Amino acid sequence: MSFRLFPSRTAKGRHFEQDAERWLKQQGLSPVARNVRYRGGELDLVMKEGPLWVFVEVKYRSQTGFGGAVHAISRAQQARLWQSARRFLKEQGLNEWDCQCRFDVVIYEGEQGPLWLKGAFGI
Repeated sequence: MSFRLFPSRTAKGRHFEQDAERWLKQQGLSPVARNVRYRGGELDLVMKEGPLWVFVEVKYRSQTGFGGAVHAISRAQQARLWQSARRFLKEQGLNEWDCQCRFDVVIYEGEQGPLWLKGAFGI
């Protein structure tokens, strides 16, 4: 993947989210939604792997300092992602306790990526 300068953080985020979605489709996941925004949280990608709902956080860091992208998701952000996922499922008419869900992270660091962390965290 070639990396380039982006006019804004939003454009950079959109680029990596689109790349991650394309790559995950090649791995057999089906896209459901992108950039689902709620007060207090956002879901970068919502995908399905068979009956499994997969909520994907996409992270890019130009350098690996301070633990890199893999350590960029705090406990507070994990809780916000879970709350957003619960709301998303409810809007789909689903009960969170009746659904199989997984939280993944797709990481881009420097010129490396994507690195797919399946089940990166649980709530």
